[in-house]
Amino acid sequence: MFEKYGIILALALEIIIFSLLSENFFTADNLLNVTNQATFIAIIAVGMTFVIISAGIDLSVGSVFALVGIITAGVLTLDITPLWLRLPLALLAGLAVGLCAGLFSGLMISRFNVAPFIATLAMMTICRGLASLSPPIFGHGLKIQSTISGLPGAFGAIGKGHILGIPAPVIVMVVVYVIGGVVLHQSRLGRYTYAIGGNEEAARLSGIDVRRVKLLVYILCGGLTALSGIILASKMGVGDPKVGVLYELDAIAAVVIGGTTLMGGRGSMLGTFIGAMIIQVLYNGLNLVGVSSFLQKVIIGIVILAAVLIDQIKKKT
Repeated sequence: MFEKYGIILALALEIIIFSLLSENFFTADNLLNVTNQATFIAIIAVGMTFVIISAGIDLSVGSVFALVGIITAGVLTLDITPLWLRLPLALLAGLAVGLCAGLFSGLMISRFNVAPFIATLAMMTICRGLASLSPPIFGHGLKIQSTISGLPGAFGAIGKGHILGIPAPVIVMVVVYVIGGVVLHQSRLGRYTYAIGGNEEAARLSGIDVRRVKLLVYILCGGLTALSGIILASKMGVGDPKVGVLYELDAIAAVVIGGTTLMGGRGSMLGTFIGAMIIQVLYNGLNLVGVSSFLQKVIIGIVILAAVLIDQIKKKT
């Protein structure tokens, strides 16, 4: 019973505690704000769930997130096409960056047997460096990039728009989780991902194309990271190379807190969503009670460690 509902009880307890500590916490506006702010990490965490269930890891998502925003914003500011054509080109360019980053990491891991930690660490460094440089087509030669502003107002509807009073990013997040849950729990890709994480050699002997599945989960993670990066760039109205720092740790934390084991083979999409909400509620509540950002990181680290320890204890019992 506790194993199944423990994280739901943890989220409920968290909400109760912060409601008692701050009168501004349990209000409709703040709870909607918490959900809206959670969308960026939560969407990335969907892809990370697939990766970790397959017994992998992706440390590059924070840097890919920043690079996607820069490329999307850069294409939007190019004065070479009418806006109605430039906008879809920018969105496609941003998505292509994420998919290509996932493709590269996936190829290194699945085809060349590079350890996921090393492959995605390299991609993290590459993408962060590229995000900090302005490509020649965005300026007057290769140079250090700060931010890219002056984006068209139509682009802002993605991150700042509302549908029936609900922020557009929240609706996108819900759709992503519904589709992600169906794929993970009902599709062949999901079943194969669980099988590979549980026992890769047994999965290979049973006829599963392990290389192909690994490649697909990293491409999926890169694509969802790109989607999240586009939403943030739209909401901020700029492409900023400094965003996404430590997002990989928050995404991994959401997945682990949600009950997915780092050893692979076990996890759920609902658990990941609740894990993402636990992290965002914690950030929001700590801000409202005046806890410094540095101490917040310490507390988040303790929560992650506790989640891993609980997972290890459950394995031994």
